[in-house]
Amino acid sequence: MRIAIDIDSTLHHYWDVLREVARRRFGVDLPYEEQHTWGITTLPTDDVRSCVLETHGEEIIARGEPYPDAVETVRDWHAAGHFIHVTSHRAPSSHEATARWLHDIGLPFDDLRCDYGKVDHCVGLGIDVLIDDSPVNITDALEAGIVPATLLHPWNEELCASNRAVVCARDWVGLRAGLEPVLAR
Repeated sequence: MRIAIDIDSTLHHYWDVLREVARRRFGVDLPYEEQHTWGITTLPTDDVRSCVLETHGEEIIARGEPYPDAVETVRDWHAAGHFIHVTSHRAPSSHEATARWLHDIGLPFDDLRCDYGKVDHCVGLGIDVLIDDSPVNITDALEAGIVPATLLHPWNEELCASNRAVVCARDWVGLRAGLEPVLAR
């Protein structure tokens, strides 16, 4: 099968990094547990963009700590012959730092894309499964006939609760178990 995997809040806990940058730059706290929608409304859009851009700088990317069992799970999928496409809405300028981080953490992949239009690109690649935290990407994947999977976060819990077609788990052990029947097809 062909598996696409997001990075931020999927391969590693991203929210604390974004929260720290917003606090330092603008004095605004972004509590993870209170982020019940995909949009961040406590900062103007341009300020959010500048925080996100900073979090995707080489130094911060290099410090990312993968979620427990994420690398091992992807490594096992790759060893079983699944195609691994790592995909992120990070700016294209973060591609090299992202590739270096993936290599440093030992996560095998066949393809990497840092750009926008994630689901359209996945359709073009013939992706079967998209693992992503964004409710927008999860919904778009469903509409495109791609099996969506996600780690539960406050911003996607409602979607997980209301749609059984989405494979949802609290951690990578649960995600692996939930996707096992899909990947066995």
